[in-house]
Formats: sequence, C-alpha cells, structure tokens
Amino acid sequence: MSAHPEPLRPSTTGMPGRSAAEIRRDIETQRQDLGRSVEALRGRMAELTDWRLQAREHRRELAIGAAAIGFAVGVMAFRRRRWR
Repeated sequence: MSAHPEPLRPSTTGMPGRSAAEIRRDIETQRQDLGRSVEALRGRMAELTDWRLQAREHRRELAIGAAAIGFAVGVMAFRRRRWR
C-alpha cells in the first residue's frame, strides 16, 4: 500500500489555463452543434419513417414483392383445389 492512495475518479483532462469565459464559449458552441445535430436527425427520421415517400422511392421493389406474394398465394390456392 502506497502513502498516496489513488483518486477515486480519474482527473478530467482539458486545456489548463482556460478562463471561465472560454469554457462558457466552448459549452455554448457544443450546445449549438448538438442542437443542429438533433434537428438534422429529426429531419432524417421523419424522412425514413414517411411510408409514402418510401413507397415512391421503392416502387420497383414493392412491385416485385407484390408479384412474389401474389404468385405464392396463387400456388397455395391451386394446391388446395387439387387436394379436394
């Protein structure tokens, strides 16, 4: 056991000698950056969850999926009729 115990929390690292005004300015800059990031994320989330937009942008994929499902349902219906 050493004479100087280790601190419970690691010390924070930063630029020594910064004034309170500089720290406040940095905090305000970070707050503004975070606000812009949140707004951009909201816009992107709204775009991705808009099903009408997604349907317009992925018409081909939807048509292929609908055709595949229709084919599968048709095959199942045909098989049921043959078994009777």
